[in-house]
Amino acid sequence: MDPPPAPDVTVILAVHDTMPYLTECLDSLAAQTIGGGRLEIVAVDDGSTDGSGAELDRFAARHPGRCTVIHQPNSGGPARPFNRGLDAATGRYVFFTGADDRLGPEALERLVAAADEYSSDVVLGRVAGVNSRHIFQDVFARDEPDLDLFDSPLPRSLANTKLFRRELLDRHAIRYREDMPIGSDFPFTLAACFHAGRISVLTGYDFYYAVRRHDAGNITYRSRHAVRVETVEKIAGYVAELIEPGKRRDAVMVHRFDHEIARLLEDDLLGLDRASQQLVHDVAGRLAAEHLNDDIAARLGPEARIRLAVARDGDLDDLLAVIRQDAREGRPRTEVRGGRRFAAYPGFGRLPDAAFDVTTAPDWAAKLDAVAVRWRRDELVIEAEGDGAASVSAEEVPARITVANGRTWIHFDVVTIVATADPTGQRRIVSAQPGPFDPGRALGRANATGAAGAAAVRAPRMRRVRPKLVRQGRRLVAVAPVLDSSGRLMISVVPLSARRVAARLLRR
Repeated sequence: MDPPPAPDVTVILAVHDTMPYLTECLDSLAAQTIGGGRLEIVAVDDGSTDGSGAELDRFAARHPGRCTVIHQPNSGGPARPFNRGLDAATGRYVFFTGADDRLGPEALERLVAAADEYSSDVVLGRVAGVNSRHIFQDVFARDEPDLDLFDSPLPRSLANTKLFRRELLDRHAIRYREDMPIGSDFPFTLAACFHAGRISVLTGYDFYYAVRRHDAGNITYRSRHAVRVETVEKIAGYVAELIEPGKRRDAVMVHRFDHEIARLLEDDLLGLDRASQQLVHDVAGRLAAEHLNDDIAARLGPEARIRLAVARDGDLDDLLAVIRQDAREGRPRTEVRGGRRFAAYPGFGRLPDAAFDVTTAPDWAAKLDAVAVRWRRDELVIEAEGDGAASVSAEEVPARITVANGRTWIHFDVVTIVATADPTGQRRIVSAQPGPFDPGRALGRANATGAAGAAAVRAPRMRRVRPKLVRQGRRLVAVAPVLDSSGRLMISVVPLSARRVAARLLRR
């Protein structure tokens, strides 16, 4: 008797203490339209203590022959569970999912159909963020049967929430690095995309819902600085090892600086102990010395570029002084010398001038510091120091501005903010541009950490503003100006569900 045919796709879950989100994830797998015979599920319980292991066993009992559960002691991260699941997989394709997250009902059927139609080794389906979880969306601008890794936004979106051809992974021995408790999906996904014969993107459906827990308990939200520093250094080293020097490496490395290395130098560095600050300074400075060439630096926003250069050229106190200027004092003055413009941060005139050069950074002139934020009926009004911005937006939502006497008043219509927000909640970065509003340059889903083209509106002296409650149909949402970890102003829209209210009361 012939053995049954291999399933089309194996879904691999790494599970550690993810109740009650795990139940929703499993329900979304059971609801997949691809059909039972074409789908295999391999779930690896990584030493859960909250009943997740028992929930997996119950699910497997309800779906005999369709779900395999592997129990193992806790390994400290998702890499080992994913590798064990991959070794046990028999599907032609594999799909990795976080046990906090869930899939749209047609996700696997659509992904497999596209991979077969285009002969793709990797297929990306559009990812939606839930509970204000930020997801870069520029790679999902349109369907792409054949996407170029080095000439696209893909290097910014290298999470493992994609369909992979298993034969490709086996042929190139692509596995997760088990020495990385966080971030191990980056080298895995980069290697798969680097070796793939074809990468495809699908945009017409919400394939994957990436959930931010109400307690922010996802491992990436609670990782310690020391682990983050180690991870960033390993990621940069892996890029340099995999890709030869030149434009292709730069296309990947620029997003490592923009998205990961510069984030080590955000305002929250001021709150760390001295030893942790020194570690961050030393690693960021070393990576900048090794990899931050002129081409990469020119594609970063001035704030990120200056901090990286000071980490490279100065000591820890120099770096902290620059961060403290942004976080507590506001925008420094601009000096002109020899026809060039410089941001006169602490250290200017002592450290190399090139570290502070903003001559070719038009977004520097648009840099604004919010000094007052208030509600005026159905408008959020922001008063900011600075008058060099020609337009301001909250990502894709433009504001009305007026400029006078060195100040800019920014007006956002709250009804528009709510109407255009994701139903699960959303935070939008407020940014200013030196020219007419261009949604492709606005900070946010395309470039959260300061890529050249727009300047984040900061609020070093802003007082907390109470949320405004807005009813939209049957929904009640809270809208509020908030600050991120680096002092950038954001507008938050949060649906007020009973579950969210209960979680907030528990935190209090």
